[in-house]
Parts: sequence; C-alpha cells; structure tokens
Amino acid sequence: MTLLLNKIYRQDVESSLETIVNINDLNGKSILITGASGLIGSSVIDQLLLLNEIRDFNIKIFCCGRKVESLEKRFGRQTEYLHFVFYDATEVPHFDFAVDYIIHAASPASPELYVNQPVETMASNFLGMYNLLEYAKNSKVSNLVYISSSEVYGISTSNNPLDENYIGTVDHLSVRSSYASSKRATETLCASFASEYGIKIMIVRPGHIYGPSAKNSDNRVSSFFMTEAIAGRDIVMKSTGSQLRSYCYSLDCASAILSVLLSGESGQAYNVSNPNSIVTIKQMAEIVSRVGNVKLTMAVPSNQDIKQTNPMQNASLRSDKLEGLGWQGLFSAEVGFQHTFSILKELSSEK
Repeated sequence: MTLLLNKIYRQDVESSLETIVNINDLNGKSILITGASGLIGSSVIDQLLLLNEIRDFNIKIFCCGRKVESLEKRFGRQTEYLHFVFYDATEVPHFDFAVDYIIHAASPASPELYVNQPVETMASNFLGMYNLLEYAKNSKVSNLVYISSSEVYGISTSNNPLDENYIGTVDHLSVRSSYASSKRATETLCASFASEYGIKIMIVRPGHIYGPSAKNSDNRVSSFFMTEAIAGRDIVMKSTGSQLRSYCYSLDCASAILSVLLSGESGQAYNVSNPNSIVTIKQMAEIVSRVGNVKLTMAVPSNQDIKQTNPMQNASLRSDKLEGLGWQGLFSAEVGFQHTFSILKELSSEK
C-alpha cells in the first residue's frame, strides 16, 4: 500500500500542508523532484499528491529515480499529473519536458557509502547538481532548491545551535568527509550558477531527518533504531549518545523545503530544524525505546562503526531564518517518533 492510505500518515500530511508558506503558488505548476523514492523526496511528493487530491491544485509531478518500479511501489500508478522518470545523478539527464520548479533531493544517504565509496559519493553530489543546473539554465526553470546537509558545518566549537553563517572544521583528508566536502562544494556551485546565470536557486540544510518514508535499507542511526523497535528487538547504542542533533520529522522537513522553494531568497541557505526536536542521540534512542517498548543497552563499537561515525558533537541548528519566512514545525521529537513507530508498525502487520 502507498503511505497515503495509512490514516495516521495521511492526517500528518494534511496537517503539514498548513505550514507551507505561499502554498497557492503551487497551483497549476510543474515540479521535478530527484531522489523521489527517498526519505525526503517522497515526503514532498506525498504533500503534492494530497494537494492535487483535496484542493485540485493540478500540479504536474515528475518523480525522478533510478528504479521506476520503486516509484510505482511507493506511489502507485502514473496519472496525468504523476510521472515517473529515470534519473541517475552520475549521468547527464535527457529530459524531454520543461518544468517550473526543481527540488534536487538525490544524494547518497548512508555513512557506510561515504566510507566505502567516497569517490562515487563526491561525484554523485557535485556532478549530479552540475548536470541538473545546466538543464535548469537551458530550460528556463523558475525556482530550484538544492538539498544540502547540516554536515557542511563541520566540527563545531560551540554548544549552541548553529546558524547559517557558521563555518566549522572538516577533515579534508578523511574519506568520511567525502559527503560533507562535496556538499560544501556543491553549495558554492549553486551560488555560482545563481550569480552568473540569474537562476533562482535556494539551498536547504536539513538536520537529521526521520520518518515512515525511510527505506528499509536506510542504516542511519534513527532509522536503524526504529527498525529494531518495530521488530521488537532491544536498541543497542555504541556511543555515549551525548552528540546533539536537530532531529526533524520528514513532513516538517518537506513543508520547509516547499516554503523555501516558494518564498526563499536566491543564493541563500536555510537550516531545516524544529526547535522542539533538538535532542541528543541518547535522548532520541530513549524516545524510540519507550514508544517501541524495548530496552536500551550499550555495546562497544567496532572499527567500522567508528569510521562511519559523524564527527560532529554538536549538529543542532537554529531555525530563525526559515521561521522568518513564516514556516513553523509541527512535530516534536516525541510526537514524530511516536507517529513513525505507529505507522510502520501498522504497515508491518499488513505484510
């Protein structure tokens, strides 16, 4: 079943629509979304699909991904307003259509990949955006949003939430930095295209996103802990969990991205963070263990675990700039993780 058929998730999507700034500007538009089956991209598409269903917005949605069958499984069949398009970030796209808006959500999203395939990680991030920017320039795209990451901030000397002007340290000779370094370079590429060619390009820097739209293969810590809880297995932490993170429910993230697409300033970056959802990794694990009614235990990390670890002790983000556009997050960490567990538990019982 598609996620939108789940009652809890559908209610969450409908509620999140109310936080999209200048939402009526989506009416009658066309939008291309890469990484369409991923955690963030699919959440944006669910919001657009519901706008078409309940408000007759007639948005033409072009869902781009490497496997069309994955898109069909996630969203159902294609319609007049829902199109599935093959897209590989490492290849030059050959789109035979024009769109008003682009959201570039395609990116490697696994710390294991950053370490084991750093070259592919960097090429996918930088070249994927370059090729898409060339398409946007040549086809006169109106607005484009690049989904970057909070990892661009690097290691912080501050214990306070970081604003968009903060610049921390990234170890350029560490292969784990393949992700952060390529995201930084791609942000500069976006700013360069905006300056040189006049394309309206905004950048968003999401914190640690979670939600029921995560793939089963997602091995980021919040997704892994949730998978364990759904299966009734105890959660095993392999660090003290003192690292501070801006966790953000996927639908809060999606409404923020659409708000920036419609209302953001070209050449600017916006943190995506809900101030009611900034917690440590241990606090996140405690919430997941509580909603899943499983135990939380500790273990010694392996060498591979250590290599894949995000080196940022503080990855909490300020959201003033985003909220200045009129956006507000809806889902606290407690509510977001509870809803994620309830939705995924229902879906697992239907298999």
